[in-house]
Amino acid sequence: MPSPKTIGSREVHAAIERLASAILARHRHTKNLLVLGIANGGIALARRIGAKLGTTRVGDLDISFHRDDIGHHPIPKEFTPTLLPGDVNGATVLLVDDVLFSGRTVKAALDELFDHGRPGRVELAVLVDRGSRKLPIVADFSGTTVDASDDEDVVVSLNDNPSHDRIEILPRREKARLSANSK
Repeated sequence: MPSPKTIGSREVHAAIERLASAILARHRHTKNLLVLGIANGGIALARRIGAKLGTTRVGDLDISFHRDDIGHHPIPKEFTPTLLPGDVNGATVLLVDDVLFSGRTVKAALDELFDHGRPGRVELAVLVDRGSRKLPIVADFSGTTVDASDDEDVVVSLNDNPSHDRIEILPRREKARLSANSK
C-alpha cells in the first residue's frame, strides 16, 4: 500500500505563482476574461488567481447536475450555485480546478458553462495534474504534476490561513477516514 505524502505550503504557493504568471503572460491584454472556479475544489484557487491577475471577474461554476456519477454521488445538501461575473457569450473563460484526474469534472464543467452561452475560448488551469485521464482533456496551465496511483487520492487544502495550505497524496481509504473525522 502506498504511503501518504504531503506537499507543504511553500511548494503550494510556488505552484500557484507559476500558474498565475503563466496565465498573466498569455492574458495580460485579454479584454473579456472570466475566471470560473469549478465547485468545490476550484473556487478558492480561482479567487487567488483572480487576485494575482488583478481581476474582479471571478465566479463559481456548479457541476452537480452534469456529473456522470450522480447516481452514486447524490447532490450534497450544501452546494455552491453557479455565479457568473459576466456574459459568457464571446468571452475567454478560464476554468480553474484544484486537481485534474480523469477529466470527467472538466467535462461536466464544460456542459454547465455551455448551458449559459457560447464562449469565444475556454482554457483550463489546474493546481495539480495527476495524470490518468479517461477523457481527452489537457490543462492549458498547470501548477505542478504529481505521480499518484489509481488507488490514491490527491487532496488539496487551500485555507484562509495560507501557511496551512497543502497537497496530500493519500491511500483511498485514508481520505474517507479524514472526511469522516472532519464532520
